[in-house]
Amino acid sequence: MIGNKKSSAVRFGVSMETELLARFDKTSRKTGYSCRSEAIRDLIRQRLAEEKLKLGKTEAVGAIIFVYDHEQPDLLHKLTHIQHHYCPEIVSTVHVHLDPRNCLEVIVVRGWADRIQKIADQLTAVKGVKHGKLTLTTAKD
Repeated sequence: MIGNKKSSAVRFGVSMETELLARFDKTSRKTGYSCRSEAIRDLIRQRLAEEKLKLGKTEAVGAIIFVYDHEQPDLLHKLTHIQHHYCPEIVSTVHVHLDPRNCLEVIVVRGWADRIQKIADQLTAVKGVKHGKLTLTTAKD
């Protein structure tokens, strides 16, 4: 129930090619879905969340993951400075030593989607960061 209103399901039909449906069913079973309906609901929820995130003005949670060369001069200072500037959005960090030169950083973030995107862009643009990725989802429906 949402408030005092009952949440109800609506049945609707979907047409698609036989081969596409077979591939969808195979993937859904492999992923662990017990029925098509739940798999389709999850796809719709995912698509709606992606649309909200594109607008930027929605609360979001996620992780910024990047690999960098810690031997790069002044890199650690720059990364730390950026992170300190965004303290309210940074929930936690994990630092992993990959080899004698390279490190993996995982930063758990929470806040407005557009601001989190800005943090990820700034961190991955620093010279010495080899590559990075932002994984983001909505914090609320």
